[in-house]
Amino acid sequence: MKLEGSIVAIITPMDESGAVDYVALDALLEHHIKCGTYGIVSVGTTGESSTLTPEEHLAVIRATIKTVNGRIPVIAGTGANSTHEAIYLTQQAANLGADAALLVVPYYNKPTQEGLYRHYKAVAEAVDLPQVLYNVPGRTVADMSNETIARLADIDNIVGCKDATGDLVRGKELIDMVGDKIAILSGDDPTALEYMKLGAKGDISVTANVAPELMAKMCEAALAGNFALAEEIDQKLRLLHAELFVESNPIPVKYAVHKIGYGANTLRLPLTEVSEQYHESIDAAIKAADVL
Repeated sequence: MKLEGSIVAIITPMDESGAVDYVALDALLEHHIKCGTYGIVSVGTTGESSTLTPEEHLAVIRATIKTVNGRIPVIAGTGANSTHEAIYLTQQAANLGADAALLVVPYYNKPTQEGLYRHYKAVAEAVDLPQVLYNVPGRTVADMSNETIARLADIDNIVGCKDATGDLVRGKELIDMVGDKIAILSGDDPTALEYMKLGAKGDISVTANVAPELMAKMCEAALAGNFALAEEIDQKLRLLHAELFVESNPIPVKYAVHKIGYGANTLRLPLTEVSEQYHESIDAAIKAADVL
């Protein structure tokens, strides 16, 4: 399995009661496959992993794998701030048939760099499944250094890193250090194109939830070296890149996906619906991307 192109960090649709809406999930997955999305990240941050029960977490991964049925890769979100829990979730994802796992840096308990190294090494050694590191210090507080990523890149089944720092200088250094060993993927839509110009292999994207075809085409153009076309497409997505983060992800994107017809605008507490003051600007961003 190659890690490249537009990989959607997909929402978990819910009905008005707050239950997982599997009918909407199936329809959304089919939409992504039709639109050229390269792969699906199931139950990541955007998929509200933090508010799903463990049973729901695995049920959504199972349903995603069943619907996709091998047509594109499914990467299961299996990160946790407990190494034991991360191993359990990753093993379950492997048992369900996931193509890979995405493991966020352990949050809240603030491990050291050595702790991060041992955490990921333990998961990789325990579960025979391709694994993707996920560094997003704006959420986790702990920040995995490039040097720690370089140590982990020598482990055979660690195959990629989602870098959501938005720091292109640091990103270029990371590509120079490990780009020949693992796939570096952007985790920050506003800087994804510039990161691909530097050598990143694609983007694990929030924006792709709303504009999957444009994101797929932008990534394809960038990876082919057609940066003029990629820039032209990215300009249509700029408003979405911004508006989908006017409040904490996945609050705005849940509203946007509801607007294009997939599931209710429902989140679980402590997440709440996007403030009404942002409805007009998000609607305008959707229209600018020619989604509606």
